[in-house]
Formats: sequence, C-alpha cells, structure tokens
Amino acid sequence: MLGPVQRWWLTIAIVVGLPIAAFAEDWGMGESNAKVPPSSVFRPVSTPAHEISTVALFTIAITGAIFLIVAGLLTYSIVRYRARPGQDDREPPQVYGSNPIEFAWTTVPVLIVLVLFLITARTIYIVQAQRQPPAALSVRVIGHQWWWEFRYPTLDIVTANELHVPLSDPQGSTPTFLDLESADVIHSFWVPRLAGKTDVVPNRKNSMWIDPQVPGTYLGQCAEFCGTEHAMMLLRVIVDSRADFDSWVAKQKRLPEAAATVASGRHVFESTACVNCHTIRGTVADGRFGPDLTHLMTRETIGSGVAMNTRDHLRIWVADPSVMKPGVLMPAMGLGDKHLDELIDYLVSLH
Repeated sequence: MLGPVQRWWLTIAIVVGLPIAAFAEDWGMGESNAKVPPSSVFRPVSTPAHEISTVALFTIAITGAIFLIVAGLLTYSIVRYRARPGQDDREPPQVYGSNPIEFAWTTVPVLIVLVLFLITARTIYIVQAQRQPPAALSVRVIGHQWWWEFRYPTLDIVTANELHVPLSDPQGSTPTFLDLESADVIHSFWVPRLAGKTDVVPNRKNSMWIDPQVPGTYLGQCAEFCGTEHAMMLLRVIVDSRADFDSWVAKQKRLPEAAATVASGRHVFESTACVNCHTIRGTVADGRFGPDLTHLMTRETIGSGVAMNTRDHLRIWVADPSVMKPGVLMPAMGLGDKHLDELIDYLVSLH
C-alpha cells in the first residue's frame, strides 16, 4: 500500500508528466498525420468499410430511437407523477400485469434483434463471400513485433509498413486481396476507412479485400494487443492511381544504384549484424527478421510509423532504436560516429 506521501508524489508525477508527454518529441509524425484525413469508420472509401459503416449507422439509429423513447417515458413519469405538496403518503394503485404491454415489450425487442441479425448477416456475406477476380492484386501481409511486412508475390516486391495499392476501377474488377499471417503473436490488421479488423494469427492464414475508390493515404494500426510496442505498430495504405502504382512498381523492381561515394557505408552495413536481420537486394544482406531495406528511402516513415524518414531521424534510430521506440527488438549497433555517419550515408542512398 502507498502511504500519503507516496500518493502525493504519484499524483504530482501524473499531473506534471502527462502534459510533458503530450508535447514530447513526436519525430515529425504529428505534422505529417495532420495532413491525412482522420481514420473514421464513418468516412468509408472502400466497399467493405462502406458496408460496415452502414451497419453501424443503422444500429446507432435503432438504439438511439430506443434511448429517446425510454428517456422520454422516464422523464414524463418523473414529472407527471412527482410528489406534490399536500399529498398524503398513501401508495398509489398498483398494476400487476398488462397483457398488451407485456406482449409489446417482448415482441418489439425480438423484431429489432431479428432485423439487426439479418442486416449483419447480409454484410458478412458481402464482405466475406467476395471471390477474387483475375485482375485483382494479391498481397501477403505478415505481422511482426512490431512492424508490418508486405509481399507482392506476382510482382516480386517486398516492402514494409507502407502498403501501396492501385485505385479500384468503378466496376470493382480490380480489388486488392490480402492474405494475412503472423510471424510471432496475434496481431490485428485495421485500416478503418478501407475495411474492418482482421486478426493476424500464427500458423493460420486469414484473408480480406479492399477496393479503394479515392486516392490518398489512409492510416491504420494493429488493433490487437501484441506486446510492449503494440501502440506503435502503425501502417499506411497509399492508394495510387494506376499510372502512379505502375511507376512505383517499376521503381521497386530496380536495384538501388550503388554510388562510389557510399562504398564505405555499404562495407559497414555488410560487415555488421545488420545483414542477419535485413535484406538489401544486390548485396550479401539476406536477413528475414527485420524489414527489407532495398528501397528504404522511398518510404515516408521508419520504425512502423514512429518517425518521419529523414537522415537525422534515421541516424537516431540506427544508433539506438529504443530512444524512439522503447522495447523495440532491434538492438543498438554501438557504432562510432565515423562508421555511423558512413552507414547513414549509404542508407539514405537507397531509393
């Protein structure tokens, strides 16, 4: 048990610490995310999200009507039958049963539940019974502690934390199908404006689909507690026009240009433990534990959305990732300033 002094100190720490935490370094993410429309389930831009939003609004309308009726009857009863001056203390007449009332409050809830069941079943069928058309894009999503891996099997592309998909055509013939699995614990993939939550479970493949109809960037996150940095297992879905998506694919397929000026940094990368966890195509690095870094600088963020991808932030991240993301599984490399700067010069050349 805490004594009075300890409780006072704990209260002071909370009162003082929360404002400080609110204004702590956000590594540029606050300004960046402010430019992205809020991730509201009531602003859907994809068929699965639209169906879920419709069910939610319908349910809110029904429960709101029930609330208004009950609150109205309760208010009327309180006002109409309130105690008045001069009234005696005799108990008013008691009603012990009314067949019409009992029939109504049994039948109406049953009908409401039946309607909600039917519209929910319809939505589940629309979302889950969709078959993959020939022109659909397939993406394999793998959840890790604490980042997302995206593999495009038909395109031979591997990236992390930022999922690029093409804009769906008006006929809905070019959706994106996601096969989700986990490399460690249970995660949950959720981009509110595109689709509902889908669990990402070890040794099991779940699937979902999206057909985004508005280009832009959509924020998502892991929606299942998965460990220390669950709150910082973020993701972005970038919906490109078909031309922009094809351009992105072409760039991802190319090997990064190896400039002679960063040769020493590449040597540092290849001679340290970096190669055990990360892959850079065209080098000896073929790790699978961490994100593929082949086109690192084409991503807006690092650390699964913990910081904007700039040279300064990248230097802090490589020097000691726990500064940005306490509990992260990536170790501090312990490099001297010279080797660290050379390594960062090499990493920022990976376009």
